[in-house]
Amino acid sequence: MEKIIELLKSSLENNMLIKLTFSALRKKSNLFKKTIVRPLLLQGELYYQVEYHFTNKVTHSNLKSTECLPLFEELIWDTYKQINLFCVDADYQILASNPENPKIIRRPATKIMPPLVHNREKHHILPDGVPCDFLIRLGVMDNSGRVFQKHYAKFRQINRFLEIVSDVLCFLPDKKTLPDGQESQEPLRIIDFGCGKAYLTFALYHYLKLILGKNVSIIGLDLKTDVIDFCNMVAEDLDYKDLQFFVGDIAEYSEKENIDMVVTLHACDTATDYALIKAVGWNASVILSVPCCQHELFNQISNSLHKPILKHGILNERFCAILTDGLRGLKLEEQGYEVAMIEFTGLEHTSKNIMIRAVKTGRNSAAAGEKYRLLKEYWNVNPTIDELV
Repeated sequence: MEKIIELLKSSLENNMLIKLTFSALRKKSNLFKKTIVRPLLLQGELYYQVEYHFTNKVTHSNLKSTECLPLFEELIWDTYKQINLFCVDADYQILASNPENPKIIRRPATKIMPPLVHNREKHHILPDGVPCDFLIRLGVMDNSGRVFQKHYAKFRQINRFLEIVSDVLCFLPDKKTLPDGQESQEPLRIIDFGCGKAYLTFALYHYLKLILGKNVSIIGLDLKTDVIDFCNMVAEDLDYKDLQFFVGDIAEYSEKENIDMVVTLHACDTATDYALIKAVGWNASVILSVPCCQHELFNQISNSLHKPILKHGILNERFCAILTDGLRGLKLEEQGYEVAMIEFTGLEHTSKNIMIRAVKTGRNSAAAGEKYRLLKEYWNVNPTIDELV
């Protein structure tokens, strides 16, 4: 119990706690099934909102940090066996069937601290009501800066993407425009594979170049000639001089110089693998990838123990997607990346909402490589990501 309380105490005292979830009841009862804790500001003072989930209702109470630890200790001893703690620096899963000897698992952080003010509209990097040239040009907002209702989901997706980019900036080389207006010698080089209409590519350029003042060179790549022509026309209209779009296939794209950041959102099936392979080959500092249509292993996977489950096509398809991305993550870890699987968009918009966020640490993991090999053997599969050597 001391280890758990010390971890929770540290997260409170250092204002690191983003979200805390208590679950897995110790015994069946009429008590709340789950308890969630989040920080918030009330009249300028930090509190923690405790949300109790009953079968048919949810109740709340707001506590000061000094009131939280006694409650947490009581919940662990009497009510729950599992705690999931999300902090600014890391995620923790605490398995406390025996509170005196808990198992604490630390993973890379998957969440960022949200605005804490209660009942206030969420702050966006690109706010609603403020005119933004590329959002107006792409039809997301009108000339006054008001976001069209039918495009609000896209507006949220763009801002969510920029929040993720903001979170990994510290891993990218710091290449800013010099005070005299001249560019530093080498720009921050970024490629967006499968950019489509390029909402996020334009957002990336706008955020890094116009808001943060970084010296960047961004390329968008897609197979559709008409889409690429449109994107280049918009970039020229907006005077986005260091943003270019080309027609091309990910697997065949050739670029000799190293790339600092690779983005690939909803690249279909093995196109994601080729993007990851190229990113590692370029020694990219950051990879942001949202896989899509992971069909490759569907006809490969074979395991007699799980055959009664995998005989159902829909279960096989969903499991293959999980296995494919899990193997991709292990392969990246083996090559010296710290990998986190994070939620990109809400499930109400698309089921393809998992992003592989990988940042270069240079610490190659032989253990991850061995886990990759064992998983391959267990499921009898040979994914395209094998080519990443």
